Amino acid sequence: MGKDSKPKDAKGKDAKGKGKQAAGSSGGDEGGGKGGKGKGGKSADGLGTCTYVKARHVLCEKQGKINEAYKKLQDGWLDNGDKVPPAEFAKIAQEYSECPSGKKGGDLGWFPRGKMAGPFQEVAFNTPVGATSAPFKSTHGYHFILCEGRKN
Repeated sequence: MGKDSKPKDAKGKDAKGKGKQAAGSSGGDEGGGKGGKGKGGKSADGLGTCTYVKARHVLCEKQGKINEAYKKLQDGWLDNGDKVPPAEFAKIAQEYSECPSGKKGGDLGWFPRGKMAGPFQEVAFNTPVGATSAPFKSTHGYHFILCEGRKN
């Protein structure tokens, strides 16, 4: 289904008030007129390397350690239905992450589709802005991600 298949109001919401863009994304009309055709289940921003995500992550070699770090987030925010503030996520990353980015609070900055390997990219591009993914395994170890933004 194309992204323009339903009538939208000025904020990019369909007639039922459900937005197609992730919460917190900037510029509802950014990239307008380019005719991007997002597919169902994929990013509303379209496909290809022109779509970027801003994310933080925690990487651990051992599953037990990633689960311990994730539990801290669950106990503090996730179990209450709250979103994890980036500053709090950064503290967990500094304490637990075995990736060099851990020293920067797990901040990976903006990266394009196609830069990260398989499951990491899938999770990063499918996690809603402001949300924290569940732990998952990649070729580098075990991760969880905080998605901070999307842009074209």
